[in-house]
Amino acid sequence: MLEHGGRLRAAALRYAIAENEWLDLSTGIAPLAWPIPPIPPHAWARLPETNDGLEQAACAFYGAPEVLPVPGSQAAIQALPRLRSAGKVGVLSPCYAEHAQAWRTAGFLVREILEHEVDYFLDSLDVLVVVNPNNPTGLNLPPEQLLTWHGRLAERGGWLVVDEAFMDNTPGLSLAAETWRTGLIVLRSFGKFFGLAGVRLGFVLAEPRLLKLLARDIGPWAVSGPTRVLGQVCLRDIRGHHEQRLRTEEASQRLLDLLTRHGLPPQGGCALFQWLVTPCAAALYEFCAQRGILLRLFLNDGPHHSSLRFGLPGDEAQWQRLDSALSEFNRENT
Repeated sequence: MLEHGGRLRAAALRYAIAENEWLDLSTGIAPLAWPIPPIPPHAWARLPETNDGLEQAACAFYGAPEVLPVPGSQAAIQALPRLRSAGKVGVLSPCYAEHAQAWRTAGFLVREILEHEVDYFLDSLDVLVVVNPNNPTGLNLPPEQLLTWHGRLAERGGWLVVDEAFMDNTPGLSLAAETWRTGLIVLRSFGKFFGLAGVRLGFVLAEPRLLKLLARDIGPWAVSGPTRVLGQVCLRDIRGHHEQRLRTEEASQRLLDLLTRHGLPPQGGCALFQWLVTPCAAALYEFCAQRGILLRLFLNDGPHHSSLRFGLPGDEAQWQRLDSALSEFNRENT
């Protein structure tokens, strides 16, 4: 298993701090979750059905012609390699590590490449995987660039897989409306923007033929009945979407300003996190963890610095707690 944010129980045991005393900033999940709607008893008692309106709600929210609900986009990340025979896969890196892991595990030759290397390697690849906006760097590539890459891949029967897990705040940059194109696959995460990662819901946007193959591979009843009910309510809450975008964008800017004020200006980020590259990344991670503040540490054994991802605090007390910890760290390290 790869390392991920959100491993709060492990941190609680390691640092001997009770779980309820932690400020968990280790994930890129919105700290303000949607209220849980009433779940009718039949959603618990019966097998889920696919004609209940979830797919239509998702198509409207994402602006996509076709979608397949899956039990978290992670399920699709692991299933997609099973739909192709062996080949060469490029993963635009650094990014969410499960992408490269899934293709390698399935027997593909995987090359992790940088943005400026894509054009050089593209014609030798069968699949290119891009996380956009990127996690953890926050890099956002323009749709025109991605469609150009897709066109070159599609000419040879290749795929462009775009993980848009953090795209909900910037829907105008999404490729969702273009997923009628053969060989273009977009993954969307539900839990991050809606603050409900525990429901395990995601969507694959692609041409109908590929979605049918993927649905067959993942199997029936993959998304539970209660999750399908909850998903529809959240996806149709247009006013709530607007308010959540405003809240998270303001909080992300506040986080950027806070880190900068403490001499730790981020190098990237998006509406749900900020990304800091610094030689003191490991020391700051440890300092905060000892005070019950969990960050996401990315270690780099090469010539470049390690980095930290900061999620969004959820209330004023949490903001003040982070502010105080950073002030204390600076006092002890200057």
